[in-house]
Amino acid sequence: MTTPSLPLLRAPHRLLFFIGAANLLLAMLWWALWLGALRGLWTPTAPVLPAAWLHALLMQYLVLPSFIFGFLLTVFPRWMGQPDLPRQRYLPVGAGLFGGQALLIAAACGWAPGLWPGLLLALAGWSAGLIVLGSVLKAAGANRNWHARACYAALLLGWAGLLLFIAIARGHATLLPLHVALGTFGLLLPIYLTVAHRMIPFFANNVVPGYVPWRPLHWLAAMWVLMLARVVLAALSLHDGLWLVDAPLLLLSLQALWHWWPRGPMPGLLAALFLALAWLPISLALYLVQDIGSVASDQLLLGRAPLHALSIGLFGSLLVAMVTRVTQGHSGRPLVMPVVAWFAFVALQAAAIMRVIAELGSDPYAWHFAAALGWLLALAPWVARLGWIYLSPRRDGKPG
Repeated sequence: MTTPSLPLLRAPHRLLFFIGAANLLLAMLWWALWLGALRGLWTPTAPVLPAAWLHALLMQYLVLPSFIFGFLLTVFPRWMGQPDLPRQRYLPVGAGLFGGQALLIAAACGWAPGLWPGLLLALAGWSAGLIVLGSVLKAAGANRNWHARACYAALLLGWAGLLLFIAIARGHATLLPLHVALGTFGLLLPIYLTVAHRMIPFFANNVVPGYVPWRPLHWLAAMWVLMLARVVLAALSLHDGLWLVDAPLLLLSLQALWHWWPRGPMPGLLAALFLALAWLPISLALYLVQDIGSVASDQLLLGRAPLHALSIGLFGSLLVAMVTRVTQGHSGRPLVMPVVAWFAFVALQAAAIMRVIAELGSDPYAWHFAAALGWLLALAPWVARLGWIYLSPRRDGKPG
């Protein structure tokens, strides 16, 4: 007779989403406190590395990847007709990501001994995830699932970006722009777009009568080529050429949104996914304006507004919509957008707008602080509900 496992350990998405949700609040709480200190509200202990470096590392390489690994460890076997992964395969991934982030947040709060163990634990968690997902791909053999292969390629680039940060922490600060570019255009945006290309037409086709799915592989390949070209341009500091990449990225994003968007009524959960996707062309348009301005005046006219439109607007909004859908479906609940999820989603739009406006005002850090508080207020109730669900059995009594 086998002993039933804790609900949190019964599926990869339960454990990794729980870790990601906890890490999200902890990372944003630290960042809000740091921004408040810059406003003179209190005096913090200085982090062991510049706070902006640690913020980029935590959000790009630990918080969002926790959710990504949870999703991919769940769907990779299903995409390729293989059995679900046993918990001993994904527990090391969760342990590495959670332990690594906990130590890195401690380092961000001034505890210097946490930095290197935190980085090594994070790298170990990433490596464990790559080994498990790589074994699933290898077992699939001739089953060429291009979405899975593309996601795995992006994870490899993310792993390289994490290694870069280790070099940065050892004094090679000139690698920081490449580290950020790899996180944004090598890891996160490629995975988000690859998953959207596979899943969103499928979701819409299931609930919208007469919907025609659109997901040509040549579109996804073109987006990948352009995103990788952007990483290369950043690595070579060829900023004057970025518009040659961002202009076609913008056009292709508008093409996809036009084809994907349903032409009739849709349920709230699906509407949230499409509203989140609208941030993609908005973000790329801001990048293009930034590119043209830098060519004309050699200045970053919009600062980090394009990056945060992408990270908060697109990545954050899609995170709420997609995690809510996966959580509802995999916990035996109806596929609806609960009130607490709508609150998180709408409040996140306000936080994204505030963060973009911050770059245009005379007191940017006041807006930065307000946007960070907005993150916390938006996501805390949603995270609390997620945690309760992951710690509870499925409502329908099914495994998982």
